[in-house]
Amino acid sequence: MARQAQIERNTLETRIRVAVDLDGAGKARLQTGIPFFEHMLDQVARHGLIDLEIVADGDLQIDAHHTVEDVGITLGQAFAKAVGDKAGIRRYGHAYVPLDEALSRVVVDLSGRPGLTYQVAFPRALIGSFDVDLFREFFQAFANHAAVTLHVDTLRGDNAHHVAETCFKAFGRALRMALEADPRLTGTVPSTKGVL
Repeated sequence: MARQAQIERNTLETRIRVAVDLDGAGKARLQTGIPFFEHMLDQVARHGLIDLEIVADGDLQIDAHHTVEDVGITLGQAFAKAVGDKAGIRRYGHAYVPLDEALSRVVVDLSGRPGLTYQVAFPRALIGSFDVDLFREFFQAFANHAAVTLHVDTLRGDNAHHVAETCFKAFGRALRMALEADPRLTGTVPSTKGVL
């Protein structure tokens, strides 16, 4: 069964369309008007082997906040729809990813319970013109709307670009692991409750 979904979300602040294929090849087509954010989303697609299409038109004349957060919301909704009942998947995923001096760890549980623990310190507030505070907004919105428990931790890093990139690469890798089929669980939801 194809694990694909498409979601559109339109508000007075943003108009967003997201399509995902959780069993893709890591291809991304991104149009948000925020180049550095697109660079990070591309990492999720490539390292998660998730085909991802995001078209966002937001109020960037104000700032990037609404667009970044609303992409997180819409991507989370698409992810939740595409993953289905979660039968036969590993459920848990984790990854450590280095980039030169930076090292980050992401752990995810496709639990059906939204939650974010985010311990990421950036050495500066901006990467180019991108406000690094918005990364937390993205991860919080995704966790809330995908209904996943998500831990994002940077263990070390002096270069803000490297820190951000390790977080997003590790996020993609952790999702990839959690979404993988476990042949011993075929048709079974990995929970003592029987549902997630």
